[in-house]
Amino acid sequence: MDCATIKKGTECAFMTSKGCSYNGGICHQVVEQCDGCNRGTQLSSGWYCSACPDPSLKWKNGNCNLATHVTVETNKAKAKINPLKASKRKSR
Repeated sequence: MDCATIKKGTECAFMTSKGCSYNGGICHQVVEQCDGCNRGTQLSSGWYCSACPDPSLKWKNGNCNLATHVTVETNKAKAKINPLKASKRKSR
């Protein structure tokens, strides 16, 4: 349903016939950590996230799982290779 409170004219999952069903009845503006994210949309009343109604909750316990500008680095430890098995594989 289209939002009738802050994001007028945009599709909103929390909008019902009785009004906004989200906690507090309104969406909240993006926080500083959201700068650079592709999900932010600028409206007449400010910057809002198109995926989450309250971005501060997503950043509360670490990185936002919806952020497009954050990359997660994984530390893959190089596995120890048995030289005997490696030589047998190589001979095939």
